[in-house]
Amino acid sequence: MNKIIKGAITALLLLVIASSCKQKQPQNTIDNNKAVSKEFETKSDLVVDFSDTGIVIQPTMYGVFFEDINFGADGGIYAELIKNRSFEFPNPKMGWHEPNSVRYSLNGDSGFAKVTDYVNGKGNKRYVHVMVENDQRYELYNEGFRGIGVKADAKYDLSLSLAKNKGITQISVALLDTTNTVVGQTNIIPKEHEEWQTYTATLQPNKTVAKGKLKITFSGKGSIDMDLVSLFPQETWKGRKKGLRKDLVTLLDGLNPGFVRFPGGCIVEGMNLDNRYQWKKTVGAWDERELMINRWNIEFPNKNAPDYFQSFGLGFFEYFQLSEDLGAEPLPILGCGMACQFNSGELVPLEDLDPYVQDALDLIEFANGSTNTKWGSLRKEMGHPEPFQMKYIGIGNEQWGPEYFERYKVFAAILAEKHPEITVVSTPGPFPDGDMFEYGWEQLNELDVALVDEHYYKSPEWFLENADRYDSYDRNGPKVFAGEYAAHPKDKDGIVENNWQAALAEAAFMTGLERNADLVHLTSYAPLMAHADAWQWAPDLIWFNNLEAVPTPNYQVQKLFSNNPGTNLIGITKNDKPLTGQNNLYASAVIDSSTQEVIFKIVNTASQAQEVNIKLKGQDVVAKGTKTVLTSDGLEEINSFENPNNIVPQVEEITAKEDMVQLQLAPRSLNVVKFKIK
Repeated sequence: MNKIIKGAITALLLLVIASSCKQKQPQNTIDNNKAVSKEFETKSDLVVDFSDTGIVIQPTMYGVFFEDINFGADGGIYAELIKNRSFEFPNPKMGWHEPNSVRYSLNGDSGFAKVTDYVNGKGNKRYVHVMVENDQRYELYNEGFRGIGVKADAKYDLSLSLAKNKGITQISVALLDTTNTVVGQTNIIPKEHEEWQTYTATLQPNKTVAKGKLKITFSGKGSIDMDLVSLFPQETWKGRKKGLRKDLVTLLDGLNPGFVRFPGGCIVEGMNLDNRYQWKKTVGAWDERELMINRWNIEFPNKNAPDYFQSFGLGFFEYFQLSEDLGAEPLPILGCGMACQFNSGELVPLEDLDPYVQDALDLIEFANGSTNTKWGSLRKEMGHPEPFQMKYIGIGNEQWGPEYFERYKVFAAILAEKHPEITVVSTPGPFPDGDMFEYGWEQLNELDVALVDEHYYKSPEWFLENADRYDSYDRNGPKVFAGEYAAHPKDKDGIVENNWQAALAEAAFMTGLERNADLVHLTSYAPLMAHADAWQWAPDLIWFNNLEAVPTPNYQVQKLFSNNPGTNLIGITKNDKPLTGQNNLYASAVIDSSTQEVIFKIVNTASQAQEVNIKLKGQDVVAKGTKTVLTSDGLEEINSFENPNNIVPQVEEITAKEDMVQLQLAPRSLNVVKFKIK
């Protein structure tokens, strides 16, 4: 992400170094007339040439990038409803409340919960020892992630672990609404036993509640130990126990992604090396995965999220499994021995880099190795004996400067020797231009890197002006992964930043990505999703709350491209030139050899309707086709929780006349036109 640079001294030194480096990667001159043509015509003559360009659209062309930001994992796609379920937060009772505890109630003397350390705790280090003083019934509440969202008549799986019961006769577990009215309840009768046992029950609320809470009431007099309090909807993605939130994954599945990049983003690097993402701590038994602070917990002073942690219920195994479910290539990103340079920039000395490189080798074994290997055996134990067939691995995220490339070289050499079948992804830094970017590209060219991950968070105007960004890139150099991008309208924040102006600009830019499919092999919008009540960064492709999810206009743009990628690029031109803003038009064209269709994607950014006459050169099409239109009357229009279908595609039937297609393009519209080829 493009954050405010905190390591200013380091950055300035790097810029001094970079300023002396010769530019190797060509950059385009911005044509200020692209955003609004000086001489606007309401009619345009275009030509689609069916001649074979030799350019194949990669199956990975359109994918998704998941980062645990904006409560995207815990409180989001990971469907657990209990926050701090095993009392592992630095403040062990964060998210829990004891209204009638002897410690917090003036009149209460019912009991209390004492946080206790396991003697040999590993990932799970703590539990609570509950003392019940009398028959007033001690109560313990959990607030969930900005509340607990439940739906009427849906079923929810409750589980909790209990041990050393001495005198507790019943534990009542209830779901409450905002008025503390019980909407669902179940009772557990704990046995008298010393060792931990898991108790399960089902809660079925009679009312839909967006911001409820869970109440646990202890009856009797005595004590009991409790841990791992968990509540999941039964309706998860693919019905998996303790799985993923179905509505959110369904939206991802609707994008038909070619790859899933995970787990970040800046959380890969960590604010310091101790805080870096370590994939080995995210696999194995879910209840032994070690909690870690999420770096977005304190990154933005104006959007502090002190309760933002990573339980790793969504860990590397689940990421691989999700990729497989979506039919997408997994693309994990690993740290390179550098903490985030926007934070501490802490470095691992080169002589101490071996454990980091070994993590990469072990990850390949976990994903692809035989079940006779250490990490392949763990994959089998977790329920997936077959390899995940991983083909890509990224080393570093948004790193820059000589220190990064020194470390990248070590990884690249060893991976090339031991796993030449794996494509290694590198980065030129966090910005799409400037001295740092040019220095990065110089190094990447010298290293003959296979795939370069570029990021850009810019204004809608920038996206229009850069629709030809890759037209002049060196075709003999590395291929490009447009790994993070989003248009940011000015003076806006939150869901209103996902307006039609931004989405339309991204659509125009994406025609340029598609036109350069010989160079650009992967693309993904970022960030992917955000909780409406707990977000740090906007815009985001999908907004959600505890009950609902809203696909933004930007999502609808991504979906139209990713569901109509085609297999082979063909030419679409005006006066023998690609459409990169002439007369406010942007376009690309592909053939889908599997369906025998031709697909035009045409963006009209003008405020007026346009008529285009498309001459078909070298091929005829059947008479009837379809035009899918995405448009809005206002540039600031959005999809909201109140009106989630404000901007959605509309499909209409159209007709071709011999070798000519005549189209009416609505103002400010994305148009996807499809005809069967004769």
